[in-house]
Amino acid sequence: MSALDAALRETQALMEEALDIYLPRPAGPEARLVDAMRYATLGGGKRLRAFMTIEAGGLFGVERNALLRAASAVECLHAYSLVHDDLPCMDDDDLRRGKPTLHREYDEATAVLAGDALQALAFQLLSAVEIHSDPFVRADLVHRLAVSAGHAGMVGGQMIDIDSEGREIGIEVITRLQRLKTGALIVFACEAGAILGRAGQHQRQSLIGYGQDLGLAFQIADDLLDVEGDPETMGKAGAKDAALGKASFVAVLGPERARAQAEMLAAQAVAHLDGFDSRADNLRALAGLVVNRAA
Repeated sequence: MSALDAALRETQALMEEALDIYLPRPAGPEARLVDAMRYATLGGGKRLRAFMTIEAGGLFGVERNALLRAASAVECLHAYSLVHDDLPCMDDDDLRRGKPTLHREYDEATAVLAGDALQALAFQLLSAVEIHSDPFVRADLVHRLAVSAGHAGMVGGQMIDIDSEGREIGIEVITRLQRLKTGALIVFACEAGAILGRAGQHQRQSLIGYGQDLGLAFQIADDLLDVEGDPETMGKAGAKDAALGKASFVAVLGPERARAQAEMLAAQAVAHLDGFDSRADNLRALAGLVVNRAA
């Protein structure tokens, strides 16, 4: 097992424990909502965004519990986006991580509310004094996640995605779409560790650059998997983009050029880490994993 594999497995185990703590089972009548939130967050997922937060924070010696709280916030925000993305009014997916999507397991109304509550929990985790004693650090975390998640980030990208269905759009628009929809949260995942570590502007910008390039490489790899991947291995249906008339890097560039573009972006991502020592080796290795993954 490589050092990266071992670190990823450790992160997955730590995140299961942390999210289980932050989402305790309630005894009251709202129990169904929290059960749905737990269904969306626990028991699966690669935890790559959480891993980026933990590894980035490790570059600056950030205390582990603070990083787990920040990583949990990232995972809650990501889970909310998947729950809403799977809804019939969006992508209408039936399978996620090898099990029924939340609205299929529960119902649409519960899925909407669970997504809303997970988004709120993400900000609750970042704004609590337990994550950092400095209120300016906490405010910076909340502000950056809000920008990454809102109209100038993930939700804005989702709007472009919906508006582009069935239309031919250029590579510039597709790039912007994916920088917002997928890349913005990945950038925050990297930046959060730097914020908690009170990193200098140059180091913080290096991690932002890493996240931007890795986010695009990740999405191109995702587009390739949608065309070429095994649905059983991925735990979700394949060939969805073409069926929905969605714009993608593969549709515009073709598989061969898209794969070359992903590899180039991964290399650029690694170059952003040149100013860091061997403690950034897991982040460097992650870039290779992202473009060569099977799920």
